[in-house]
Amino acid sequence: MQAEKTSGVFFGWRVVTAVFVLATFGWGLGFYGPPVYLHAVRETRGWSLALVSTAVTVHFLFGALVIANLPKLYRRYGVAAVTKAGCIALACGIAGWAMAREPWQLFVATLFSGGGWVTMGAAAVNAIVSPWFARARPAALASAYNGSSVGGIIFSPLWVAAIGLLGFPGAAIAIGIVMVATIWVLADLYYAKTPEQMGLAADGDAPGSAAAALTSSEARPLPGGQLWQDRRFVTLAAGMALGLFAQIGLLAHLFSLLVPALGPQLAGAAAGAATAAAIAGRTLFGWLMPAGADRRLFACTSYLVQVAGSIAFLIAAGNSIPLLLIGVILFGFGIGNATSLPPLIAQTEFVKEDVIRVVPMIVAVGQGTYAFAPATFGLIREVAPSFAFVPAKAAPYLFIAAAAIQTAAIASFLIGRRRQRSLAPAG
Repeated sequence: MQAEKTSGVFFGWRVVTAVFVLATFGWGLGFYGPPVYLHAVRETRGWSLALVSTAVTVHFLFGALVIANLPKLYRRYGVAAVTKAGCIALACGIAGWAMAREPWQLFVATLFSGGGWVTMGAAAVNAIVSPWFARARPAALASAYNGSSVGGIIFSPLWVAAIGLLGFPGAAIAIGIVMVATIWVLADLYYAKTPEQMGLAADGDAPGSAAAALTSSEARPLPGGQLWQDRRFVTLAAGMALGLFAQIGLLAHLFSLLVPALGPQLAGAAAGAATAAAIAGRTLFGWLMPAGADRRLFACTSYLVQVAGSIAFLIAAGNSIPLLLIGVILFGFGIGNATSLPPLIAQTEFVKEDVIRVVPMIVAVGQGTYAFAPATFGLIREVAPSFAFVPAKAAPYLFIAAAAIQTAAIASFLIGRRRQRSLAPAG
Protein backbone atom coordinates (compact mmCIF):
# COMPACT_ATOMS: atom_id res chain seq x y z
CA MET A 1 0.00 0.00 0.00
CA GLN A 2 2.79 2.39 0.90
CA ALA A 3 4.69 1.48 -2.24
CA GLU A 4 1.55 2.21 -4.19
CA LYS A 5 1.37 5.72 -2.79
CA THR A 6 5.07 6.36 -3.20
CA SER A 7 5.21 5.36 -6.82
CA GLY A 8 2.12 7.36 -7.75
CA VAL A 9 1.04 4.63 -10.19
CA PHE A 10 -2.25 2.90 -9.56
CA PHE A 11 -1.52 -0.80 -9.15
CA GLY A 12 -4.36 -1.64 -11.53
CA TRP A 13 -2.34 -0.32 -14.47
CA ARG A 14 0.49 -2.66 -13.52
CA VAL A 15 -2.04 -5.46 -13.61
CA VAL A 16 -3.06 -4.31 -17.10
CA THR A 17 0.56 -4.53 -18.25
CA ALA A 18 0.89 -8.02 -16.78
CA VAL A 19 -2.35 -9.10 -18.47
CA PHE A 20 -1.11 -7.63 -21.76
CA VAL A 21 1.75 -10.15 -21.52
CA LEU A 22 -0.75 -12.90 -20.65
CA ALA A 23 -2.80 -12.10 -23.75
CA THR A 24 0.33 -11.99 -25.91
CA PHE A 25 1.24 -15.53 -24.91
CA GLY A 26 -2.36 -16.77 -24.90
CA TRP A 27 -3.24 -15.64 -28.41
CA GLY A 28 0.27 -16.20 -29.72
CA LEU A 29 0.25 -19.87 -28.74
CA GLY A 30 -3.45 -20.72 -28.58
CA PHE A 31 -5.03 -18.68 -31.38
CA TYR A 32 -2.38 -17.79 -33.97
CA GLY A 33 -0.39 -20.95 -33.32
CA PRO A 34 -2.79 -23.70 -34.54
CA PRO A 35 -2.53 -22.78 -38.27
CA VAL A 36 1.26 -23.14 -37.95
CA TYR A 37 0.89 -26.38 -35.98
CA LEU A 38 -1.46 -27.70 -38.67
CA HIS A 39 1.16 -27.13 -41.35
CA ALA A 40 3.96 -28.62 -39.23
CA VAL A 41 1.98 -31.75 -38.38
CA ARG A 42 1.03 -32.31 -42.01
CA GLU A 43 4.64 -31.90 -43.08
CA THR A 44 6.05 -34.31 -40.48
CA ARG A 45 3.28 -36.93 -40.32
CA GLY A 46 1.68 -36.74 -43.74
CA TRP A 47 -1.81 -36.79 -42.26
CA SER A 48 -4.70 -35.49 -44.30
CA LEU A 49 -5.77 -31.86 -44.23
CA ALA A 50 -9.26 -32.92 -43.12
CA LEU A 51 -7.87 -34.80 -40.11
CA VAL A 52 -5.59 -32.02 -38.88
CA SER A 53 -8.21 -29.34 -39.59
CA THR A 54 -10.66 -31.29 -37.44
CA ALA A 55 -8.07 -31.26 -34.66
CA VAL A 56 -7.93 -27.45 -34.86
CA THR A 57 -11.73 -27.32 -34.61
CA VAL A 58 -11.67 -29.59 -31.54
CA HIS A 59 -9.02 -27.31 -30.02
CA PHE A 60 -11.41 -24.35 -30.18
CA LEU A 61 -14.58 -26.26 -29.31
CA PHE A 62 -13.13 -27.80 -26.14
CA GLY A 63 -11.79 -24.38 -25.24
CA ALA A 64 -15.32 -22.98 -25.48
CA LEU A 65 -16.50 -25.61 -23.00
CA VAL A 66 -13.77 -24.62 -20.55
CA ILE A 67 -14.58 -20.91 -20.94
CA ALA A 68 -18.18 -21.56 -19.90
CA ASN A 69 -16.90 -23.11 -16.67
CA LEU A 70 -14.22 -20.54 -15.86
CA PRO A 71 -16.32 -18.70 -13.23
CA LYS A 72 -16.70 -21.96 -11.26
CA LEU A 73 -13.00 -22.70 -11.56
CA TYR A 74 -12.09 -19.20 -10.41
CA ARG A 75 -14.38 -19.43 -7.39
CA ARG A 76 -12.98 -22.79 -6.35
CA TYR A 77 -9.27 -22.42 -7.07
CA GLY A 78 -8.63 -18.71 -7.62
CA VAL A 79 -7.59 -16.82 -10.75
CA ALA A 80 -3.85 -17.26 -10.24
CA ALA A 81 -4.02 -21.04 -9.75
CA VAL A 82 -6.30 -21.52 -12.77
CA THR A 83 -4.02 -19.37 -14.92
CA LYS A 84 -0.93 -21.32 -13.85
CA ALA A 85 -2.63 -24.64 -14.56
CA GLY A 86 -3.86 -23.32 -17.89
CA CYS A 87 -0.45 -22.21 -19.13
CA ILE A 88 1.03 -25.60 -18.16
CA ALA A 89 -1.80 -27.38 -19.99
CA LEU A 90 -1.23 -25.19 -23.06
CA ALA A 91 2.51 -25.91 -23.08
CA CYS A 92 1.89 -29.66 -22.69
CA GLY A 93 -0.77 -29.60 -25.38
CA ILE A 94 1.47 -27.92 -27.94
CA ALA A 95 4.24 -30.41 -27.13
CA GLY A 96 1.63 -33.10 -27.71
CA TRP A 97 0.84 -31.67 -31.14
CA ALA A 98 4.54 -31.85 -31.97
CA MET A 99 5.17 -35.35 -30.64
CA ALA A 100 1.95 -37.14 -31.63
CA ARG A 101 2.63 -40.37 -33.50
CA GLU A 102 -0.99 -41.43 -33.91
CA PRO A 103 -4.10 -39.36 -34.68
CA TRP A 104 -5.68 -40.18 -31.31
CA GLN A 105 -2.64 -38.69 -29.58
CA LEU A 106 -3.11 -35.50 -31.58
CA PHE A 107 -6.72 -35.20 -30.45
CA VAL A 108 -5.75 -35.74 -26.81
CA ALA A 109 -3.22 -32.94 -27.22
CA THR A 110 -5.93 -30.61 -28.56
CA LEU A 111 -7.85 -31.00 -25.30
CA PHE A 112 -4.85 -29.73 -23.35
CA SER A 113 -4.03 -26.90 -25.77
CA GLY A 114 -7.66 -25.86 -26.23
CA GLY A 115 -8.49 -26.00 -22.54
CA GLY A 116 -5.27 -24.26 -21.56
CA TRP A 117 -5.20 -21.26 -23.87
CA VAL A 118 -8.64 -19.99 -22.89
CA THR A 119 -7.37 -19.40 -19.32
CA MET A 120 -5.19 -16.78 -21.02
CA GLY A 121 -7.82 -15.57 -23.51
CA ALA A 122 -10.65 -13.04 -23.69
CA ALA A 123 -12.67 -14.17 -20.67
CA ALA A 124 -9.53 -14.40 -18.52
CA VAL A 125 -8.38 -10.92 -19.50
CA ASN A 126 -11.74 -9.49 -18.48
CA ALA A 127 -11.83 -11.44 -15.21
CA ILE A 128 -8.41 -10.23 -14.09
CA VAL A 129 -8.64 -6.59 -15.20
CA SER A 130 -12.27 -5.75 -14.40
CA PRO A 131 -12.03 -5.72 -10.57
CA TRP A 132 -9.46 -2.94 -10.83
CA PHE A 133 -11.49 -0.58 -13.02
CA ALA A 134 -15.04 0.71 -13.36
CA ARG A 135 -14.96 4.18 -14.92
CA ALA A 136 -11.68 3.51 -16.79
CA ARG A 137 -12.50 -0.08 -17.72
CA PRO A 138 -12.83 0.59 -21.48
CA ALA A 139 -9.31 2.02 -21.67
CA ALA A 140 -7.89 -0.66 -19.36
CA LEU A 141 -9.42 -3.56 -21.28
CA ALA A 142 -8.42 -2.05 -24.63
CA SER A 143 -4.82 -1.81 -23.45
CA ALA A 144 -4.80 -5.36 -22.10
CA TYR A 145 -6.55 -6.85 -25.14
CA ASN A 146 -3.97 -5.27 -27.43
CA GLY A 147 -1.69 -8.05 -26.24
CA SER A 148 -3.78 -10.39 -28.38
CA SER A 149 -2.83 -8.50 -31.53
CA VAL A 150 0.81 -8.26 -30.48
CA GLY A 151 0.73 -12.02 -29.94
CA GLY A 152 -0.02 -12.48 -33.61
CA ILE A 153 2.68 -10.03 -34.66
CA ILE A 154 5.33 -11.76 -32.53
CA PHE A 155 4.44 -15.43 -32.53
CA SER A 156 3.29 -16.10 -36.10
CA PRO A 157 6.78 -15.48 -37.52
CA LEU A 158 8.47 -16.72 -34.32
CA TRP A 159 6.83 -20.15 -34.60
CA VAL A 160 7.91 -20.49 -38.22
CA ALA A 161 11.50 -19.48 -37.42
CA ALA A 162 11.72 -21.62 -34.27
CA ILE A 163 10.35 -24.72 -36.00
CA GLY A 164 12.79 -24.21 -38.84
CA LEU A 165 15.69 -23.93 -36.39
CA LEU A 166 14.76 -26.44 -33.67
CA GLY A 167 12.08 -28.61 -35.25
CA PHE A 168 8.50 -28.62 -34.03
CA PRO A 169 9.15 -30.58 -30.78
CA GLY A 170 12.15 -28.44 -29.84
CA ALA A 171 10.31 -25.20 -30.61
CA ALA A 172 7.24 -26.31 -28.62
CA ILE A 173 9.33 -27.19 -25.57
CA ALA A 174 11.47 -24.03 -25.69
CA ILE A 175 8.59 -21.60 -26.16
CA GLY A 176 6.44 -23.51 -23.67
CA ILE A 177 9.10 -23.25 -20.94
CA VAL A 178 9.49 -19.50 -21.48
CA MET A 179 5.72 -19.02 -21.33
CA VAL A 180 5.21 -21.07 -18.15
CA ALA A 181 8.09 -19.35 -16.35
CA THR A 182 6.82 -15.89 -17.32
CA ILE A 183 3.15 -16.47 -16.50
CA TRP A 184 3.98 -18.23 -13.21
CA VAL A 185 5.86 -15.16 -11.96
CA LEU A 186 3.21 -12.71 -13.18
CA ALA A 187 0.43 -14.78 -11.59
CA ASP A 188 2.05 -14.51 -8.15
CA LEU A 189 2.90 -10.83 -8.49
CA TYR A 190 -0.27 -9.53 -10.17
CA TYR A 191 -3.06 -11.98 -11.05
CA ALA A 192 -3.37 -13.23 -7.46
CA LYS A 193 -4.02 -9.76 -6.08
CA THR A 194 -7.33 -7.90 -5.81
CA PRO A 195 -8.07 -4.27 -4.90
CA GLU A 196 -9.73 -5.41 -1.67
CA GLN A 197 -6.64 -7.34 -0.56
CA MET A 198 -4.48 -4.26 -1.10
CA GLY A 199 -6.91 -1.82 0.50
CA LEU A 200 -7.51 -0.06 -2.81
CA ALA A 201 -10.60 1.01 -4.74
CA ALA A 202 -11.39 0.68 -8.45
CA ASP A 203 -9.79 3.28 -10.75
CA GLY A 204 -7.41 4.32 -7.97
CA ASP A 205 -10.13 6.22 -6.12
CA ALA A 206 -9.95 6.71 -2.37
CA PRO A 207 -11.05 3.61 -0.44
CA GLY A 208 -14.68 3.87 0.59
CA SER A 209 -15.58 6.39 -2.12
CA ALA A 210 -18.76 5.87 -4.10
CA ALA A 211 -18.40 3.64 -7.15
CA ALA A 212 -18.86 5.14 -10.60
CA ALA A 213 -22.46 4.92 -11.84
CA LEU A 214 -22.30 2.82 -15.01
CA THR A 215 -24.82 0.00 -14.68
CA SER A 216 -28.33 0.57 -16.02
CA SER A 217 -31.02 0.93 -13.39
CA GLU A 218 -33.05 -1.58 -15.43
CA ALA A 219 -30.51 -4.32 -14.71
CA ARG A 220 -31.89 -7.08 -12.50
CA PRO A 221 -30.30 -10.26 -11.13
CA LEU A 222 -30.71 -13.19 -13.55
CA PRO A 223 -29.92 -16.35 -11.60
CA GLY A 224 -29.59 -19.75 -13.25
CA GLY A 225 -31.27 -20.25 -16.60
CA GLN A 226 -32.94 -16.82 -16.57
CA LEU A 227 -29.88 -15.50 -18.34
CA TRP A 228 -30.80 -17.39 -21.52
CA GLN A 229 -34.29 -15.89 -21.46
CA ASP A 230 -33.04 -12.31 -21.28
CA ARG A 231 -33.14 -10.33 -24.53
CA ARG A 232 -30.02 -8.34 -23.69
CA PHE A 233 -27.95 -11.46 -23.07
CA VAL A 234 -29.22 -13.36 -26.11
CA THR A 235 -28.66 -10.44 -28.48
CA LEU A 236 -25.24 -9.69 -26.98
CA ALA A 237 -24.12 -13.31 -27.34
CA ALA A 238 -25.55 -13.53 -30.87
CA GLY A 239 -24.01 -10.24 -31.96
CA MET A 240 -20.56 -11.25 -30.68
CA ALA A 241 -20.79 -14.74 -32.20
CA LEU A 242 -21.93 -13.48 -35.61
CA GLY A 243 -19.26 -10.81 -35.75
CA LEU A 244 -16.48 -13.21 -34.80
CA PHE A 245 -17.75 -15.83 -37.24
CA ALA A 246 -17.54 -13.34 -40.12
CA GLN A 247 -14.12 -12.10 -39.01
CA ILE A 248 -12.46 -15.46 -38.49
CA GLY A 249 -13.98 -16.87 -41.65
CA LEU A 250 -12.76 -14.03 -43.84
CA LEU A 251 -9.35 -13.69 -42.20
CA ALA A 252 -8.64 -17.41 -42.62
CA HIS A 253 -8.74 -16.92 -46.40
CA LEU A 254 -7.66 -13.30 -46.77
CA PHE A 255 -3.93 -13.87 -47.30
CA SER A 256 -4.44 -16.35 -50.13
CA LEU A 257 -6.95 -13.99 -51.76
CA LEU A 258 -4.53 -11.06 -51.62
CA VAL A 259 -1.54 -12.92 -53.03
CA PRO A 260 -2.62 -12.95 -56.73
CA ALA A 261 -2.82 -9.15 -56.84
CA LEU A 262 -0.24 -8.14 -54.24
CA GLY A 263 2.29 -10.96 -54.26
CA PRO A 264 3.38 -12.85 -51.12
CA GLN A 265 5.52 -10.07 -49.62
CA LEU A 266 2.99 -7.26 -49.97
CA ALA A 267 0.17 -9.60 -48.91
CA GLY A 268 2.11 -10.34 -45.74
CA ALA A 269 2.61 -6.64 -45.15
CA ALA A 270 -1.13 -6.09 -45.70
CA ALA A 271 -1.90 -8.71 -43.06
CA GLY A 272 0.37 -6.80 -40.69
CA ALA A 273 -1.49 -3.60 -41.57
CA ALA A 274 -4.78 -5.27 -40.60
CA THR A 275 -3.30 -6.07 -37.19
CA ALA A 276 -2.08 -2.49 -36.79
CA ALA A 277 -5.56 -1.25 -37.70
CA ALA A 278 -7.04 -3.60 -35.09
CA ILE A 279 -4.82 -2.12 -32.39
CA ALA A 280 -5.71 1.40 -33.52
CA GLY A 281 -9.45 0.69 -33.57
CA ARG A 282 -9.48 -0.97 -30.17
CA THR A 283 -7.36 1.75 -28.59
CA LEU A 284 -9.41 4.55 -30.14
CA PHE A 285 -12.71 3.15 -28.93
CA GLY A 286 -11.34 2.18 -25.51
CA TRP A 287 -9.80 5.54 -24.67
CA LEU A 288 -12.27 7.93 -26.33
CA MET A 289 -15.62 6.25 -25.65
CA PRO A 290 -17.53 8.38 -23.08
CA ALA A 291 -18.39 6.66 -19.81
CA GLY A 292 -22.14 7.04 -20.32
CA ALA A 293 -22.16 6.17 -24.02
CA ASP A 294 -24.45 3.55 -25.54
CA ARG A 295 -21.83 0.87 -26.05
CA ARG A 296 -24.02 -1.17 -28.37
CA LEU A 297 -23.98 1.72 -30.82
CA PHE A 298 -20.19 1.78 -30.68
CA ALA A 299 -20.14 -1.94 -31.47
CA CYS A 300 -22.51 -1.33 -34.39
CA THR A 301 -20.25 1.44 -35.67
CA SER A 302 -17.23 -0.85 -35.54
CA TYR A 303 -19.02 -3.57 -37.48
CA LEU A 304 -20.32 -1.01 -39.97
CA VAL A 305 -16.73 -0.02 -40.75
CA GLN A 306 -15.96 -3.70 -41.35
CA VAL A 307 -18.96 -4.04 -43.65
CA ALA A 308 -17.50 -1.16 -45.67
CA GLY A 309 -14.24 -3.11 -45.77
CA SER A 310 -16.01 -6.21 -47.10
CA ILE A 311 -17.68 -4.10 -49.78
CA ALA A 312 -14.29 -2.65 -50.75
CA PHE A 313 -12.93 -6.19 -51.11
CA LEU A 314 -15.90 -7.10 -53.29
CA ILE A 315 -15.59 -4.08 -55.58
CA ALA A 316 -11.83 -4.66 -55.86
CA ALA A 317 -12.68 -7.82 -57.86
CA GLY A 318 -9.37 -9.34 -56.85
CA ASN A 319 -7.23 -6.95 -58.89
CA SER A 320 -7.64 -3.35 -57.65
CA ILE A 321 -4.72 -2.89 -55.27
CA PRO A 322 -5.95 0.44 -53.77
CA LEU A 323 -9.37 -1.03 -52.99
CA LEU A 324 -7.83 -4.19 -51.55
CA LEU A 325 -5.65 -2.12 -49.22
CA ILE A 326 -8.61 0.05 -48.23
CA GLY A 327 -10.53 -3.13 -47.45
CA VAL A 328 -7.67 -4.41 -45.29
CA ILE A 329 -7.59 -1.21 -43.20
CA LEU A 330 -11.37 -0.91 -42.81
CA PHE A 331 -11.88 -4.55 -42.00
CA GLY A 332 -8.88 -4.60 -39.69
CA PHE A 333 -10.19 -1.59 -37.76
CA GLY A 334 -12.92 -3.65 -36.11
CA ILE A 335 -11.04 -6.88 -35.44
CA GLY A 336 -10.06 -5.95 -31.89
CA ASN A 337 -13.38 -4.34 -30.96
CA ALA A 338 -15.22 -7.59 -31.66
CA THR A 339 -13.52 -9.02 -28.57
CA SER A 340 -13.22 -5.99 -26.29
CA LEU A 341 -16.60 -4.24 -26.69
CA PRO A 342 -19.03 -7.05 -25.68
CA PRO A 343 -17.58 -7.33 -22.13
CA LEU A 344 -17.93 -3.55 -21.82
CA ILE A 345 -21.56 -3.77 -22.92
CA ALA A 346 -22.11 -6.43 -20.25
CA GLN A 347 -20.69 -4.07 -17.62
CA THR A 348 -23.48 -1.54 -18.23
CA GLU A 349 -26.39 -3.94 -18.81
CA PHE A 350 -26.03 -6.56 -16.06
CA VAL A 351 -25.59 -6.46 -12.31
CA LYS A 352 -22.11 -7.11 -10.97
CA GLU A 353 -22.90 -10.66 -9.86
CA ASP A 354 -24.12 -11.56 -13.35
CA VAL A 355 -21.31 -9.86 -15.30
CA ILE A 356 -18.83 -12.49 -14.09
CA ARG A 357 -21.11 -15.14 -15.66
CA VAL A 358 -22.18 -13.21 -18.75
CA VAL A 359 -18.70 -12.47 -20.12
CA PRO A 360 -17.42 -16.09 -20.09
CA MET A 361 -20.70 -17.29 -21.60
CA ILE A 362 -20.70 -14.87 -24.53
CA VAL A 363 -17.02 -15.59 -25.17
CA ALA A 364 -17.73 -19.34 -25.09
CA VAL A 365 -20.65 -18.99 -27.52
CA GLY A 366 -18.47 -16.87 -29.81
CA GLN A 367 -15.57 -19.32 -29.80
CA GLY A 368 -17.83 -22.34 -30.25
CA THR A 369 -19.35 -20.60 -33.28
CA TYR A 370 -16.22 -19.30 -34.99
CA ALA A 371 -14.56 -22.73 -34.71
CA PHE A 372 -16.58 -23.64 -37.82
CA ALA A 373 -16.00 -20.36 -39.70
CA PRO A 374 -12.86 -21.23 -41.73
CA ALA A 375 -14.44 -24.42 -43.09
CA THR A 376 -17.74 -22.67 -43.85
CA PHE A 377 -16.08 -19.82 -45.71
CA GLY A 378 -13.84 -22.31 -47.48
CA LEU A 379 -16.93 -24.11 -48.76
CA ILE A 380 -18.43 -20.81 -49.94
CA ARG A 381 -15.18 -20.04 -51.72
CA GLU A 382 -15.08 -23.43 -53.43
CA VAL A 383 -18.65 -23.73 -54.69
CA ALA A 384 -19.82 -20.14 -55.25
CA PRO A 385 -19.88 -18.84 -58.84
CA SER A 386 -18.90 -15.43 -60.17
CA PHE A 387 -20.89 -12.36 -59.19
CA ALA A 388 -21.64 -9.62 -61.75
CA PHE A 389 -18.22 -8.23 -62.77
CA VAL A 390 -16.32 -10.19 -60.08
CA PRO A 391 -14.81 -13.53 -61.19
CA ALA A 392 -15.28 -16.63 -59.07
CA LYS A 393 -11.54 -16.83 -58.29
CA ALA A 394 -11.88 -13.50 -56.42
CA ALA A 395 -14.39 -15.19 -54.06
CA PRO A 396 -17.11 -12.52 -54.30
CA TYR A 397 -19.64 -14.49 -52.27
CA LEU A 398 -17.13 -14.86 -49.43
CA PHE A 399 -17.13 -11.07 -49.00
CA ILE A 400 -20.89 -10.88 -49.52
CA ALA A 401 -21.34 -13.49 -46.78
CA ALA A 402 -19.02 -11.59 -44.43
CA ALA A 403 -20.91 -8.33 -44.98
CA ALA A 404 -24.30 -10.04 -44.54
CA ILE A 405 -23.27 -11.78 -41.31
CA GLN A 406 -21.82 -8.59 -39.87
CA THR A 407 -25.02 -6.77 -40.79
CA ALA A 408 -26.89 -9.44 -38.85
CA ALA A 409 -24.54 -8.78 -35.91
CA ILE A 410 -25.41 -5.09 -36.07
CA ALA A 411 -29.12 -5.94 -36.09
CA SER A 412 -28.66 -8.17 -33.06
CA PHE A 413 -26.96 -5.42 -31.07
CA LEU A 414 -29.68 -2.94 -32.04
CA ILE A 415 -32.52 -5.30 -31.10
CA GLY A 416 -31.06 -5.65 -27.62
CA ARG A 417 -30.91 -1.93 -26.94
CA ARG A 418 -32.88 -0.46 -24.07
CA ARG A 419 -33.27 3.15 -23.14
CA GLN A 420 -31.11 3.75 -20.06
CA ARG A 421 -33.01 6.30 -18.03
CA SER A 422 -30.69 6.18 -15.06
CA LEU A 423 -27.58 4.48 -13.80
CA ALA A 424 -26.78 2.39 -10.75
CA PRO A 425 -23.44 1.66 -9.05
CA ALA A 426 -20.97 -0.01 -11.38
CA GLY A 427 -20.63 -3.74 -11.77
